[in-house]
Amino acid sequence: MAKHEVRWRVALLAFAGMAGTASAQGAVRGQVSITERPGEISMDLGSSVVYLQPVSPIKQKQSDSRTQMAMQGRQFAPRVAVIPAGSTVEFPNQDPFSHNIFSNTSGGAFDLGLYGRGNSKRASFRKPGLYPVFCNIHARMTGFVLAVSTPWYIQPGADGRFSFDHVPAGRYVAHVWHERAPEETRKIVVPSGGLNGVDVRLDARGYTFTPHRNKFGQEYTSQGKDRY
Repeated sequence: MAKHEVRWRVALLAFAGMAGTASAQGAVRGQVSITERPGEISMDLGSSVVYLQPVSPIKQKQSDSRTQMAMQGRQFAPRVAVIPAGSTVEFPNQDPFSHNIFSNTSGGAFDLGLYGRGNSKRASFRKPGLYPVFCNIHARMTGFVLAVSTPWYIQPGADGRFSFDHVPAGRYVAHVWHERAPEETRKIVVPSGGLNGVDVRLDARGYTFTPHRNKFGQEYTSQGKDRY
């Protein structure tokens, strides 16, 4: 999904149970910022995820959409993908060597096995939640899939600003996630004319990168040395 200045327009009549009508809707705008350690600057605000969870449940069809998270230069591209729960993510290998993509997330674990350049495999994310995704060969290779049960989700621009258009009036819980900080939530009430100033500051001062363990839960035997 595109991260910069994305605008998600929602067909309201497709979702039963939401309060308001097509005329009682507006934009929800805000900004994500991150408190860093002294001397550090936030360079990855666009990797945040913001989503609005309606307080009143909505009926939403199970998604069959597909998103791509490629493997390029021993990294996931994009590093973070936010999708509707029930979606499928394709993992094409664009590197000149093999990868083994897996996740050990409880209730959504998968192992795509070893495959080389030009090949692609997929995984489905049926339940809402956060799915860290790794490579069983490269200890520093980490990605994140965030599956949500709401149509109102977005990744902000590089400056941390975000804007949802056509949000129905009502009560929501705004979730703001970033891999380097604890998730923040905030109860908001969206009036018919929309809402500005939903500004959220995350705290990344306690973050320390740790190479993940392999799919068997063990440390890699040769850190920094690829087997393929």
